[in-house]
Amino acid sequence: MTSPRPAGIGSANVRMGIGLYLTGVFFFALNDALGKWLVTDYSVGQLMLLRSVGAAVVLVPMVWHLRIDLFDFSQWRLQILRILCMAGDTFAFYYSTRTMPLADVMTFYMAAPLIITALSVPLLGEKVEPFRWAAVVAGFVGVVIALQPSAALFSSSSPIALFGALMFGLAVTVTRRLRRTHWLPLVVWQFAGAAVIGGATLPFAWTTPDWFDTGLMFLVGIVAMVCFICITRALAMAPAATLAPFQYSAMVWATLMGWLVWRDVPTLPIIIGNAIIIGSGLFVFYVDRSARPVPAE
Repeated sequence: MTSPRPAGIGSANVRMGIGLYLTGVFFFALNDALGKWLVTDYSVGQLMLLRSVGAAVVLVPMVWHLRIDLFDFSQWRLQILRILCMAGDTFAFYYSTRTMPLADVMTFYMAAPLIITALSVPLLGEKVEPFRWAAVVAGFVGVVIALQPSAALFSSSSPIALFGALMFGLAVTVTRRLRRTHWLPLVVWQFAGAAVIGGATLPFAWTTPDWFDTGLMFLVGIVAMVCFICITRALAMAPAATLAPFQYSAMVWATLMGWLVWRDVPTLPIIIGNAIIIGSGLFVFYVDRSARPVPAE
């Protein structure tokens, strides 16, 4: 039995999936920037709990309106694995940014497309063509050029950042396996798991936030919720290996945010790195746009 060939970008569903994934990655970058700011003054567990409360403000009315069954545990093992992976990813990212420069943490996390592409073969049975591997590797080279990681890349927090990247890559792969499950229960239980894990840490670390920071934590929850809704729906429409190279667009968004909000003028390495990242994505789009889904037998 041969592995199915991923649907090409000629497929309307796959194009929609790529669009949703790019949107999700934008909110992913925004979530990272806000979270990095907040964990300077608050514990990681506290942020995980309060951002889940913020997400619940929007998710609860969605559940009420859509009347989706949240207790369909037909694939409960995969769902629990996904919840743990997402919580591990969130905790590791925020924790590592407390002791490492954001650029170094992002270097680890931008290895996720390599992890997703590698896992998509044994766990999803997807066929990864050489041009996809080339695009993923080229994109990672662009990330390293743009970020210019410091010596802190090899600090004691490095294993935590690497663990977070592995958890994110595995979570994306499991989400693709659960593509026939409605997106709403996946997102709801993901935030519920993060709230439980974050809440368990509160007896050890709690700083009472003011109203502004409380609202900002709730906003992080809403931003993260939109991010994961988009990514979850994208993975229901397109193969993980097809979407993986577009994860690098987070670097482009981060550069634009730094320029527009903080007036950080992009340096030459950042411009070159982002050009490579954009080029790798356009390369995948160009090569794959003429592909068509394999007809069902």
